[in-house]
Amino acid sequence: MTTDFEHAADVVRRFDRDRYLSALLAPEAHRDALMALYAFNAELGRIREIVSEPLPGEVRLQWWRDLLEGTEHGAAAANPVANALLRTIERYNLPARALVAMTEARIFDLYNDPMPDLNDLEGYTGETVSGLFQLGCLVLNDGKDAGTATAAGHAGVAYGLTGLMRALPWHAARRQMYLPGDVCTRHNLDPETVFQGKTSPELEAVLAEMRGHARHHLKRVRQAASDVPAKCQAAFLPLVLAEPFLKKLEVAGFDPLQQIAEISQLRRQWILWRASGNVFGRV
Repeated sequence: MTTDFEHAADVVRRFDRDRYLSALLAPEAHRDALMALYAFNAELGRIREIVSEPLPGEVRLQWWRDLLEGTEHGAAAANPVANALLRTIERYNLPARALVAMTEARIFDLYNDPMPDLNDLEGYTGETVSGLFQLGCLVLNDGKDAGTATAAGHAGVAYGLTGLMRALPWHAARRQMYLPGDVCTRHNLDPETVFQGKTSPELEAVLAEMRGHARHHLKRVRQAASDVPAKCQAAFLPLVLAEPFLKKLEVAGFDPLQQIAEISQLRRQWILWRASGNVFGRV
């Protein structure tokens, strides 16, 4: 029979291959717990894809919130990811509030409201991505605070911004706008042209600025690297893919609305493996 943790690992393998590969390079003693966290994140991240309208998505998010806050759920025992997550929380004494915050931030995904400004976007990536980096550090440090909050905060914003730029074609196709309103206004970008699939100089200017913001946060991660214990570095492994993806996004002739910036799986594995002994030397 497949265990709860094996099921969680399979969810990560299918829906978040980069974190799956990075978890395989983490210490074996903590690998199951990382897979449980990453599976929980993958389940939240794909809710928009599996519901036809926002209300059922909110119900799913509420189910996770109730579970994390201790409300009894008769169906929880039948959910392997939930079981693996609860066991991980118990083993490492993880703060449930950080996980609840991830579910609350994901409400934004269910609607087509515009992202107001860069500060809101960084807040969104902080809740949805930075929190995951920090929880990974807690796991790798046996549940103890390792002083990694600053590095995790900047890592989440850099990784999150990069991922959202890569996903721009998918979001535009469903009229969903994560590009912040203040940046769009600064470059005179009309969101409607994005929804129509029209790549313009205005859009390219917005994306150039956003790549600059992502690289700024990568720099801040490197500055905070000395605060991260060696045992926690594996939590940051996915971040080493951010710069290669950013370079793909700015290749001459790349159309950000018609193409997805990709790196072959073999190359991703090689980048992650090469960085596994010195993560911050590769960020």
